[in-house]
Amino acid sequence: MAYMPVCVQCGTHSNPCRCKVLGPTLGFVAFVVAGAVEWPLGALVYLFRHRKGRRIMSHPANVVYPRITSAIPI
Repeated sequence: MAYMPVCVQCGTHSNPCRCKVLGPTLGFVAFVVAGAVEWPLGALVYLFRHRKGRRIMSHPANVVYPRITSAIPI
């Protein structure tokens, strides 16, 4: 049996029912996939260039999740 995470965001004004399920759930899945790739890469870059490594490791949380969550209004 596979487990699929479901994220719910209530109190938004982007749709009439004021709850979002699909956007935050897909955002979370994209966050995990991007994090699996970017965090090890960022840790390697951090050894030589601290600021750039931190920026790479924070990319999924600062860019990927918010863009996908806000792009899907339901």
